[in-house]
Amino acid sequence: MPISARVSGNLENSQDGATIHTRSTTPNTLAASSVSEVAPLLPQKHRVSRPKHSISEIKAEAWILLCYAIPIFGTQILEYSLMVASVISIGHISTEALAASTLGSMTASVSGLSIIHGFASALDSLLPQAWTSDRPQNVGLWTQRMTVLMTLIMVPIVGIWLNAETILLKLRQEPVIAHLAGMYLRWLSLSLPGQAISIIMRRFYQAQGLAHIPTVTMVVIAPINALLCWLLVWGPEPFNAGFIGAPIASTISFNLMGVISLVYARWFIPNTALHPINRQCFREIGNLFRLGLSGVGQIASEWWSWEFVALAASQLGPTPLAAQSVLLVSSSTAFQTPYSLGMATTVRVGNLLGSGHAQMAKLAAETAIGMSLVVAMVLSTLFMVFRNNWGYLFNDEEKVVSLVASVLPVVALFQIVDGATAVSDGVLRARGMLGLGAVINICSYYIVGLPAGIALAFWAHLGLQGLWAGLCIALFCAAGISMFVVYKTNWDLEVSRARERLAEEHEGAVPV
Repeated sequence: MPISARVSGNLENSQDGATIHTRSTTPNTLAASSVSEVAPLLPQKHRVSRPKHSISEIKAEAWILLCYAIPIFGTQILEYSLMVASVISIGHISTEALAASTLGSMTASVSGLSIIHGFASALDSLLPQAWTSDRPQNVGLWTQRMTVLMTLIMVPIVGIWLNAETILLKLRQEPVIAHLAGMYLRWLSLSLPGQAISIIMRRFYQAQGLAHIPTVTMVVIAPINALLCWLLVWGPEPFNAGFIGAPIASTISFNLMGVISLVYARWFIPNTALHPINRQCFREIGNLFRLGLSGVGQIASEWWSWEFVALAASQLGPTPLAAQSVLLVSSSTAFQTPYSLGMATTVRVGNLLGSGHAQMAKLAAETAIGMSLVVAMVLSTLFMVFRNNWGYLFNDEEKVVSLVASVLPVVALFQIVDGATAVSDGVLRARGMLGLGAVINICSYYIVGLPAGIALAFWAHLGLQGLWAGLCIALFCAAGISMFVVYKTNWDLEVSRARERLAEEHEGAVPV
């Protein structure tokens, strides 16, 4: 649970015949006729264009979004592979080891990783707009502030992970499983600095159109992680650590990824977005915390709902639980595509708002939603065509395969609104409306979807189909409301708000 690419060629604004420019590697230089990695978007001039756009403009915008989304997708899939390598290496030790690693991973997601991702999403509202403003160094300043905030947030998370065994025993988990899960989390807690830095720096690069850098980093890290998992779990005696070898491998990999991200930013890209480290990095922490808390409400609330459904599925018996695992992995993998498009939309819309192009921001948002529906139709068709044999990719038991096939039509319907929600949420983040996104998700999941799913699963005796129907209902609600908000957006007003935020930051800055 979640942009590089060079885009060359001219983008012409057909409304006024002016060429759209992009930022070059220095803040005061504008290079026309290219959408480059370091300068994804446009200068400060604010034009009012006619609301309708030509087919050629829509195609050009779709191509830009696609080029932004592809490297993000690569990063997500490669990061996902780190978890898969850990599960595969532990899964062959014993059933207890696999159960403990699963419990440890779920605890880590609920109590830590979802919170870190939620707070980091505040940067989605700040960095893209700052990059195309007249003070691009604020990208570095906000990155420093988030690093300070994340350091404070990690303290209670580490406390929970170090005492996980005691907490799990009080939750009546089996002692052996709780002990192993506690060991897993104690070692994994050492990876938190690297994970936090990587997540923050990913936003830093994406805001500048440099999302290929996290992708390249993951290309380097993924095979190293796989090798470490084998060496530390199954390798020769001097290196073999058994069960704890997997979290140790993850810790080494994540911290190495964080170090590479920092080194690359300092010495291998132009310093346009960098800001001197001084007392300014300790300002606005309270405001950033409030914005990040809204991000937690938007992202973590959805993340936690999936864990809740997994817990509910465990009450249905071993066969539904096995089928739930298959469906969850399938949906999570499929979700990487619309999620990547949503992240690309956040950066693109944020850049355009920061540079003052209201109608281009509107075009980007609406084009992205249209693209998400096309992607959803492809994924839905894939699930429907192969539904009777899909389960065999993961399990050979006929009952599990049959149950997976019976639920996949609901999952196929689920894809349509899942993609639209991901992109609409991305637009809301670009506009700084994380609070509204949090309210929409909390209401859709916890007031409507999850209660409906529990009722259908246990009272209407629909079982696993009922749980997934509840998720589908939640996403229909979230997608409908979010898309309506996007459709009703006053984009000229959003540009004015973006300028006000940037002006406030400029006026309140301490001279350096």
